[in-house]
Amino acid sequence: MATTAPQPPAKASPPSAPRRISLALQGGGSHGAFTWGVLDRLLEDERLEIAAVSGTSAGAMNAAALAAGHAQGGRQGARRALDKFWHSTAQQALLSPMRRTPLDRLLGRWNLDASPGYYWLSLLGRVFSPYQFNPFNHQPLRDILATQIDMSALRACRDLRVFVTATNVRTGRPRVFEQHELTLDALLASACLPHLFQAVEIDGDPYWDGGYMGNPSIWPLIYGCTASDVVLVQINPLQRPGVPDTPHEIDDRASEIAFNSSLMHEMRAISFVQRLLEQDALKEPFASRYRNMRIHMIGDEAALGGLGASSKFNAELEFLQHLKVLGRASAQRWLDSSALNDVGVRSSIDVRATFL
Repeated sequence: MATTAPQPPAKASPPSAPRRISLALQGGGSHGAFTWGVLDRLLEDERLEIAAVSGTSAGAMNAAALAAGHAQGGRQGARRALDKFWHSTAQQALLSPMRRTPLDRLLGRWNLDASPGYYWLSLLGRVFSPYQFNPFNHQPLRDILATQIDMSALRACRDLRVFVTATNVRTGRPRVFEQHELTLDALLASACLPHLFQAVEIDGDPYWDGGYMGNPSIWPLIYGCTASDVVLVQINPLQRPGVPDTPHEIDDRASEIAFNSSLMHEMRAISFVQRLLEQDALKEPFASRYRNMRIHMIGDEAALGGLGASSKFNAELEFLQHLKVLGRASAQRWLDSSALNDVGVRSSIDVRATFL
């Protein structure tokens, strides 16, 4: 009886290399906890590798916690650092007068429009400047950053690059702080709302919130990172139905438009270059100077668009955890969709239709 020679065991297919992405993290106060949820889910998925992060305001805080934690403990360290930052923020908020009323809690409303503390602060900001009502320049966020973000680990992180944007008050231009330049003051500058806090002085120049000129800045990810896929974590609605007709609604929408304007301009430039490259309209030596960036987006415009601007000051743990759940769910939908397979191949959103 013929026997068959034993066959060598089949070799297991080598695992495919992770898809490299850069992250662009918008600012938006407490709504940044939505990004916390997105990052928490993306860090669980080893099919993705985060090469760089550009963040503004709350996006800068998320970027800093992500990188500092990653330097100390990899993906799990990054998740722990994000958890610590947002729980510390909620703990600090226990002392804040800006809290929901009992009726808001009963009805499950997250906005602070009826909060006496929020109303008082809004009125104060219209009558006095922070140089008058906050002469000692008390910034609760400084204490949170000092205790929860290891700045040395952040600057030493080699696993991913970090870019943080602030607005130079004197020149009106954005300043992008690279990793080796990051300090507590740079992070505070990126989140400095001029009606609430005194400008943050760095190297002799005053700085305000980076959202005015880059929310977030995309160009550092184009010129300072090798990954050609950018995932925008969107927390500021691009569109809203109807016409705002109350003072609060008008202020809220005007602020959204202003803080989205720089992103719109950058995306239009990216779309323009995409079309030139697709049409082979650029010849050497010019063609090699441009990169065909692939753009992806994770967001929940329906859920976040239903929240008023006052909820950006709501740092109650219950609300932050609610936003985290929304963020994780949005990231999961993105991972389950065809968008993940588009990474490394094509944009998963129509940049022109979305931003033009």
